[in-house]
Amino acid sequence: MRRHPAAFTEMLRCTLIGQLRNRMALLLAVAFIPVWIAVARLCSSDRPVRFSLGSPGTEAVARASHVSQVANALAAVTLVTGFVMFMETFKAGEMDRRLLLAGYPRLPMLLAKVTAVALVSALLALYTTVVLSASVPVRQVGPLGLGLLGAGLAYGGIGLLLGSLVRGELEGFFLVIMLALVDTGLQNPVLNVVDLSGLEMLPLYGADRMALAAAFTSRTPWSYGLLSLAWSAATSALALLVFHLRTRSHCTGAAAATGIPAPVTAAGPSEAAARTAVRRSR
Repeated sequence: MRRHPAAFTEMLRCTLIGQLRNRMALLLAVAFIPVWIAVARLCSSDRPVRFSLGSPGTEAVARASHVSQVANALAAVTLVTGFVMFMETFKAGEMDRRLLLAGYPRLPMLLAKVTAVALVSALLALYTTVVLSASVPVRQVGPLGLGLLGAGLAYGGIGLLLGSLVRGELEGFFLVIMLALVDTGLQNPVLNVVDLSGLEMLPLYGADRMALAAAFTSRTPWSYGLLSLAWSAATSALALLVFHLRTRSHCTGAAAATGIPAPVTAAGPSEAAARTAVRRSR
């Protein structure tokens, strides 16, 4: 039991190091977000746009260029977080199964992945808030950052789920792109001129309403932030369930094929061996 905190810390550290070594992820995070916000600023007009904040009778008016920048910031965060977590989870899948066969405890490994989603989402939300605040006159910077954090958590959980679920890398990329494009397009008040029913069921709904309210009004719909947390919790729980089922069948099948009993995860491997295995996977 004492080895579980050490195993969690080591797995989290190696996961974050793997993220830092992913040059494509760093390029998306550093360059794509400000470029996508700048594109929205250049391609949108200054005409006023009236949009609903979700609740009946709660509407706001803002320039189309400003609304587009907030919407594009949310789209950038969802795409980057979804890509980053999918790539990390998908590429580490085989090594994770090997670590479990070696006796690495399952629970710290799963908790480390969920914690990595939260940390990556928080860093991207902070960076995007700074970039967006320099271009748009934001009314409430803190709630805006929380809205961006909610978007990152929702799609980070989706990336974690797809990385544990799909069989091929191309399928995961396609699903992340299509889901993010459809979601952000329907939530964008500049593009969506018709009130559609059922938008509240989409992952980005709560984060979008909270970010727009924070950017252009003095109201803060805190309840919408819970929708993003619910999506993140649901997708992360499904990802952990898929990971648990797949690794359990993998360990059982390998043990049956070799005649060696499956290792007891509570005992855990030696920390040096696990550390070496994780580093080699990166």
